[in-house]
Amino acid sequence: MPMMVPTEFSGAVPVDGYGPGFFRVGGVAHHGAVIVTAQGVQPWGGLDDRAALLALAGRVDVLFLGMGAEIAFPPPELAAALEAAGIMAEPMSSPSAARSYNVTLSEGRRVACALVPL
Repeated sequence: MPMMVPTEFSGAVPVDGYGPGFFRVGGVAHHGAVIVTAQGVQPWGGLDDRAALLALAGRVDVLFLGMGAEIAFPPPELAAALEAAGIMAEPMSSPSAARSYNVTLSEGRRVACALVPL
């Protein structure tokens, strides 16, 4: 299981690791897709669960959208809805999204990641 590099997060919740079908966030394993913010982690219904992502509007400056094992583009309707809500979404593989989230979080920025499991 890949481990993330330890960093100082000033009380915010980092992604600690990931594996087939799960993500470890703040030391706890979560199975399935998740949304992670500095405040915590919540289950996510995946790319069809637009409402959970749109609820981040005004709370985050960037959303790293982990699309699974490989980089892929989100459905055009989802990308358009996020843009209309003022959420800058960056699609990438889930491992890259978790790492990018941690780096951006350690800089004290308002960030979230939505991760589809591997």
